[in-house]
Amino acid sequence: MPNINDLLREKNQIVEQLNSMIYGSIELREKDNKQYIYVHFRQDGVLNTKYAGEYSDVLYNLVRNNTVIAKNLKQRLKEINKTLKELNYVQIDGVDEKVAINIDLARRYLVDSIYKQAMLEGVATTYSDTETIVKGGKVSDMTASDINKVINLKRAWEFIMSVDLANYPTNYAVLCQINQIVEDGFSLTAGRIRNVPVTIGGSTYIPPIPFEDQVRQDLSDMLQNEEGIDLAIDLVLFVMKKQLFLDGNKRTAIIFANHYLISHALGLIVVPTEKVSDYKKVLVAYYEDESKKDEIVAFLKDYCWIRI
Repeated sequence: MPNINDLLREKNQIVEQLNSMIYGSIELREKDNKQYIYVHFRQDGVLNTKYAGEYSDVLYNLVRNNTVIAKNLKQRLKEINKTLKELNYVQIDGVDEKVAINIDLARRYLVDSIYKQAMLEGVATTYSDTETIVKGGKVSDMTASDINKVINLKRAWEFIMSVDLANYPTNYAVLCQINQIVEDGFSLTAGRIRNVPVTIGGSTYIPPIPFEDQVRQDLSDMLQNEEGIDLAIDLVLFVMKKQLFLDGNKRTAIIFANHYLISHALGLIVVPTEKVSDYKKVLVAYYEDESKKDEIVAFLKDYCWIRI
């Protein structure tokens, strides 16, 4: 299958080459017994005229040769655009091109990402039912609660895939907004740092009660001092181990980290369904022993990171 990134790179190279060339149908204009070359060409459907220079055989032949080359380049552009359309690529305006590619990647993986997150949370759904819900359809073999969890996941992913959010820094406000969406209809304190003790199923680890000012500071320090996939993974682990919210921490953590990845064109993090059991083991091990962090970091990089 053609690589979208390679196609877009080639497309940009062709556009840059065309913009740097003098080509088109030649018109000679005379003034004061001298001839001057003008060229007529179409760009984005608009007829343009450009002054090429005073007539010389070299310039005249250059324009003629360039016109043949430009014709071939434009034909290749048509082929690239056709292939991109077949790959369901949608041009996204208002963001860096690489970020636009990452948003497109997230959109193409949307159903798959939501299904895998739902399975991780024990939501009783199938891939088919998840796809139906994401597309706005109705299902009859799921509880209302599970349906709403899938809908909330869809809304949270759409939130981080929007152009405005792709241009917005990953920070505390984004984190809280994601949890508010994920837990909408399930918790009265959705989007707010918890102030009561919680336990974690399957683990003896009891996370301390977080304080908002400290959470803000810790996040700020991480975002200033780290970068790349390592920062994204640390964001996941920070939210999960701290259990910042009363519920929905795992869903919130993954989507929060994906906001950072998308806005920096670094791919996606999604836990594969076939690795859920292994993931839970290394996660619990990390909860109970900080020295096990390297294991879960390696797991997330090796099995859960989808690169562009």
